[in-house]
Amino acid sequence: MRLRIQNFETLVSHGNIDGRKAVLGILEAGLEAADPYENTRKLLRLENENLVIGNTAYEPVGTPRTGDEVYDLSKIGNIYVFGAGKGCQRVVKAIEDVLGDVLTGGHVIDKKSHDVILKRIGVTLGSHPVPDEDCVRGCERILEMTDGLTENDLVFTIAGNGVSSLLTMPVPSVSIEDVRETTYIMQIERGAPTGDLNPIRNHLDMMKGGRITQHIYPAKMIHIIAIPPGNFRQLMNRNLWLHTLPDFTTFQLAVNNLKKWDAWNAVPPSVRKHLKAADPKYETVKAKAFEKMDFRIFGVMPRHMGMIPAAMKKAEELGYTPVILAQGLRGEASQVGIVVATIARTIEMTDQPLKPPCALFTSGELLVTVGQEKGIGGRNQEFILSAAQRIGGSERIVMVAADSDGTDGPGTQFVEEGIGIPCLGGGIVDGETIKEAESAGIDIREELKRHNATIPLWNLKSGIVISKSISINDLSVTLINKP
Repeated sequence: MRLRIQNFETLVSHGNIDGRKAVLGILEAGLEAADPYENTRKLLRLENENLVIGNTAYEPVGTPRTGDEVYDLSKIGNIYVFGAGKGCQRVVKAIEDVLGDVLTGGHVIDKKSHDVILKRIGVTLGSHPVPDEDCVRGCERILEMTDGLTENDLVFTIAGNGVSSLLTMPVPSVSIEDVRETTYIMQIERGAPTGDLNPIRNHLDMMKGGRITQHIYPAKMIHIIAIPPGNFRQLMNRNLWLHTLPDFTTFQLAVNNLKKWDAWNAVPPSVRKHLKAADPKYETVKAKAFEKMDFRIFGVMPRHMGMIPAAMKKAEELGYTPVILAQGLRGEASQVGIVVATIARTIEMTDQPLKPPCALFTSGELLVTVGQEKGIGGRNQEFILSAAQRIGGSERIVMVAADSDGTDGPGTQFVEEGIGIPCLGGGIVDGETIKEAESAGIDIREELKRHNATIPLWNLKSGIVISKSISINDLSVTLINKP
C-alpha cells in the first residue's frame, strides 16, 4: 500500500502519543481515498479492437449522453491527453497504464515539488498558487500538440484543483509577471477566494475558461474532472474554474471583483487596460458554443468514494463516533481553528452536544490573508497552530489538518533561499503542544501574527510530510477521547 504520511514515526514520538496515532490513522485513510488512480482505471477499458469509456457513477446528474462510449480504434486517428491540476499525473498514469501503446502522446502541467511519474505523456511542473514561466511553457507545449487535430482524433482532458494557476498563458498585452502580481495581490495579500479571483484571471488568459477546447476542436473530447461529477447544467452554466469546460463569467465581473477587493488601482496598468477594453476575441467560451462540440464529462472522485467517508469509516473502526461538523468551510484559517477547538473543548467539558469518544470532521478551503507579512506556511498549518492555543493542557483532544494533494499553501514558494524544510502537507497538535513550544522558546502567538506556521510546526515535530496526489479539498479531524 502507498502510505501518504511520510513522517509518521516522528509525529507520534511525543505529546499525546495514543491520540496522535489514532488521528493520523484516520487522516491516512482519508488521504488514501484522495488518490484518483484506481477510480480512473474503472472509467476505461480495451475490448478487442474497441476503446470503451464509461462509468455511470462518474456521470454528472442530468447529462444528455449516458452509458458507455465505444470507439473503434481502427477508425480513431490520434489519442492525446492534455490537462493541468495539482496531482493530475495520478489520473493520467491510470490512462497510460490502461491504454499503453494506443496512446499517441500528450502533455500535462502539475505542481512543482511533485515527482514526474509518467512515461508516455509529457509533464511540465509549474508554480502554484502564483503561476510562473513554466506554466506558460507547459501551455505552449499543449498548443503545439493540438495543431492539426481532426474529428477522427480523441482527446482526454484533465482538470482538477490548482488548474487555475497551472494552466496559465496570458493574453499578448499582459505579461506573466503582471498576472503573477495580480494573483499575489488578490489571493495572498487580500485573501480573496478563488471564486472572486477566477473571473479576473480567466479574462487575462488564452487557455482558461474553456478556451483550451477551442484548440482541441474538432477532435472528440473526454473531459475528466478530478472532483465529484456534479450537475451537468451547473457545469455548463455556472462554472468558473474547471477550464476545460465553459465559463459563465464576464469582463465586467472581473472589473467588479478587483474593485470589490480594493485592488483595481493596485494591479498593473496592463491588466486594467485589457479588462476595460473587453475585446470579444478574448472572451471565454460560453455554454452555447461549447455544447456544439463532441464531448463527454466524467467526475472520477464521487463523494461516496471521497476523503470524508473513508476517514469516518476508519474513525468508527477505532471506536469513535464520527460527525461531520462542516463541509465547504470558509473563513480565516486562524479564526476557524479557534472555533473548532472551542467546540472540542465544550464537548470535553460537558459531553454536549456529543459524548466522547467522538471525531469531528471539517473540510473546505480556508483563507490566510497575509497582507505584507512574509511568513512561511499554509491554511491547514495556520488552522492547526491557532487551535493549539485553545486546547492547551487538554489530555483528551488531538487535532490534525491537511491538504489532500500533500502540499499545504505556498509553503516555501516565496522563499528565495532554502530553509531545509519540505513543503508541509499540514500539521498535528494536542494538549501538550503549547507546553512543548514554550520549552523550545517558540512564541506561537507571534508566529501566527507573521503567518509563519511551517517553521514552528516543523521544529515541534508536528509538521506533516505527505506524498503527492490530487487536490480535492482539505480535511481536518478532531478527536475527543474518553476521560
